[in-house]
Amino acid sequence: MTRVFISRDSTALSLGAEQVAKTLAQQASSKGQSVEIVRNGSRGLFWLEPLVEVETSEGRVAYGPVQAEDVASLLDAGLLEGKQHTLYLGNIEEIAYFKNQNRLTFARVGLTDPVNIQDYLAHDGYRGLKNALALQQTEIVKQVTDSGLRGRGGAAFPTGIKWNTVLNAPADQKYIVCNADEGDSGTFSDRMIMEGDPFVLIEGMTIAGLAVGATQGYIYLRVEYPHAKIALNQAIEAAYKNGYLGENIQNSGKTFHLEVRSGAGAYICGEETSLLESLEGKRGLVRFKPPLPAIVGLFGKPTIVNNVISLASIPVILDKGGEYYKNYGMGRSRGTLPLQLAGNIKHPGLFEVAFGMTLRELLYDYGGGSASGRPIRAVQVGGPLGAYLHEGQFDTPLDYEAFAAISAVLGHGGIVVHDDTVNMADMARYAMEFCVEESCGKCTPCRIGSTRGVEVIDRIVDGAQKDKNTVLLRDLCDTMTYGSLCAMGGMTPFPVLSALNHFPEDFGLEAAKA
Repeated sequence: MTRVFISRDSTALSLGAEQVAKTLAQQASSKGQSVEIVRNGSRGLFWLEPLVEVETSEGRVAYGPVQAEDVASLLDAGLLEGKQHTLYLGNIEEIAYFKNQNRLTFARVGLTDPVNIQDYLAHDGYRGLKNALALQQTEIVKQVTDSGLRGRGGAAFPTGIKWNTVLNAPADQKYIVCNADEGDSGTFSDRMIMEGDPFVLIEGMTIAGLAVGATQGYIYLRVEYPHAKIALNQAIEAAYKNGYLGENIQNSGKTFHLEVRSGAGAYICGEETSLLESLEGKRGLVRFKPPLPAIVGLFGKPTIVNNVISLASIPVILDKGGEYYKNYGMGRSRGTLPLQLAGNIKHPGLFEVAFGMTLRELLYDYGGGSASGRPIRAVQVGGPLGAYLHEGQFDTPLDYEAFAAISAVLGHGGIVVHDDTVNMADMARYAMEFCVEESCGKCTPCRIGSTRGVEVIDRIVDGAQKDKNTVLLRDLCDTMTYGSLCAMGGMTPFPVLSALNHFPEDFGLEAAKA
């Protein structure tokens, strides 16, 4: 029986993958052809979705983008033998966009059936947990520290330091909380992991629990991810059934329980303390810090709060060692980062690579330039609070410190591309408007500052006292940056000031003299 792989990823589904799978099953059956359709995760080549892969003796041969109406001609051309067709792409592993990645965290995504635990085990799954069960808690934390892993949610705080703090915090109960409230524009790596390889997240959280003595974990999932919720719950059920969750994990005497909890659609709950408030059943408001969640977290107990990609990176570290992971990357940015290309880009999708590649290489060598064919004018990196980068900054290496040096953030690795038709004053206004809508309202600089920011930008664009209002906007951004309780208000000035500094003509202002 020939195995055919068609993605169950949300992006593929939105492009017609479900219809392709049903049509293929029906037409193959009517022709008397024996086919097993495996619903895998996405390879991340979104411009080729729905992607159909056929298992052959020469490897997995891909076709795409395939629509339901293409199935008949594909079967007639010899799809099940990997024969030529106008949609033929060849061996999936040889496509340059895919081949030139460093897929550590996403090693299995697109390769396996996401909710089949036997498939996961057959592709090196749970080897990290097996090693962790043989180590002392301090040894697990040391491996994570040695890896150089930093928070992939955007803050880039060293993961090992956070874990060590929770390990050394005395308490009768500790928690592991996964921040799966992926709300940044242009980001989808968390969703792809949860839909395409949920076991790697479950394994990472279980290892975290062993490392610090936490017996309960929660995945705080954004409500807009229904497919991820289904996949996670199916995988959690399988993990319990096979002894990888619950009491006495793999006869080790260790315990770890895990549940999925849905958010209610608030961007601010991507901030860790707001998330904890929400998880406790309260309104999602930012907490004052200190105390840190590592000391006083969920229900007042020591808590690890890590992003999906951070936790999903743990299994490979415990499997192959901290030094192995650390060998990827540059400077203080170690390992790999799943970069997400979106917006006006010819080849949108996910590209996991070691830190160090330049933005220009990513945009043009792999992204293929703009989808419109026009020059790329501005790129926002790091979500709606990230700075806009201009063409002169495209040679910046993808590295936390290199981005900080140009007053930008790498964040969660989301990259949104704009061509030369974009109006950057509109984008700056949108940043302030976004803050108005998504602020939790607890602190004045964020709550009031963003509202005033929209008004000031409107006055500048309308030509009302341009110089005076430009000074006022800069002062307002300064107040928000240094006076806000969290990054919501503190980083909203990043896109505003970068647009103002690099594209003053869109505000009706003259460029600053050198």
